[in-house]
Amino acid sequence: MKAYKKRIADEVIKKKLKGKGAVLVEGAKWCGKTTTSEELSGSVLYMSKPDNMKQNLMLAEINPSLLLEGETPRLIDEWQIAPKLWDAVRYEVDHRNEEGQFILTGSAVPASMNEVQHTGTGRFAWVRMRPMSLFESGESNGSVRLSELFQSPEQIAAINPINLKQIAFLVCRGGWPRATFLEDEIALEQAYDYYDAIINQDISRVDGVKRDAERVKTLMRSYARNQGAQVPNTTLKADMMANDADTLDEDTVLSYVNALKKIFVVEDMPAWNPNLRSKTAIRTSDTRYFTDPSIGVAALGLGPDDLIGDLDTFGLMFECMCIRDLRVFADALGGGVYHYRDKSGLECDAVVHLRNGSYGLIEIKLGGDQAIEHGVKTLKQLAGKIDTDKMKSPAFLMVLTAVGDYAYRREDGVYVVPIGCLRD
Repeated sequence: MKAYKKRIADEVIKKKLKGKGAVLVEGAKWCGKTTTSEELSGSVLYMSKPDNMKQNLMLAEINPSLLLEGETPRLIDEWQIAPKLWDAVRYEVDHRNEEGQFILTGSAVPASMNEVQHTGTGRFAWVRMRPMSLFESGESNGSVRLSELFQSPEQIAAINPINLKQIAFLVCRGGWPRATFLEDEIALEQAYDYYDAIINQDISRVDGVKRDAERVKTLMRSYARNQGAQVPNTTLKADMMANDADTLDEDTVLSYVNALKKIFVVEDMPAWNPNLRSKTAIRTSDTRYFTDPSIGVAALGLGPDDLIGDLDTFGLMFECMCIRDLRVFADALGGGVYHYRDKSGLECDAVVHLRNGSYGLIEIKLGGDQAIEHGVKTLKQLAGKIDTDKMKSPAFLMVLTAVGDYAYRREDGVYVVPIGCLRD
């Protein structure tokens, strides 16, 4: 039996259980929702277990409270195959009048809520799980904590354990928990299997609408080429039409994109809107990202050696990996990750903004002195535009890199941190 690798979401879910009767854990298929929830549960009901599925569905119709009996928190896995369980859980939460009663997990394909009578407001908390960060999978040594950077330490010091070739492999392998236990070549196949499942099954199971596999492929290739960019649906449409003999309207493209969002394959990043000293127009379009870089690599049919030979594409996919990790860390800190770009072309790859108003500005680079200097210049330009009479000054400026021997604080106060040193 493989040992459980602790997830940052463990503590997030525990905290939510202390304040709500039930927690719904959502996220991409294969990201570890059920395994993590099993670790935190007192008892488990597997709704889709073949031996019991027919009986479970019958009980969900005639006496759902029987399915909810067991040591708490009780995990209801694949709850969505019997949507009436939602209201049954809500009812039990109300009448038990205790927190931490249930954890619900389900397939990445969303449940039909037509049979649900109540939204669950006040009874349910929602937790988004993502594929593993490098710290969770064991590649990052976690010597630099993002939470501590918000305290603006005078010095940081850490040794980077990962080289560029290893980064290329990790981008292609992705953060799929099972892949982290497999040999290299077999591990790399997991992302391709995931990609095939999206195209052939999952995207058409979202809402029962049959979608053309070739169109899904061209859309995902376009998304892969536009990681970290604020491209409109018209650009995606143009890419798709290049290999599509039939007519294609924007509504169709939007339906495909929304389907990928519903199954947590893509997760676009919202724009950050700070108070500035000057009236600079801020671009408000979302930035395109896959939930894991390995999906984009699979969509383009690439491997680690291909990335080493094409540093531009490598840079895009590395940025996607960093955004994945930052999102995992920000969730634990009660914050979010945003992107900044204004009409002058000034752009910041990531802004981690906490609920208390503290925020950090981050530029993402593969590495090298010239790239780091460019990142530092960008960060200082943006920091200089912020109206600190109306909002806090940035807690930190950081260049997040793929390579570099050490994590350190420069004389000008900017942190340079390899992704192999970072954790929440």
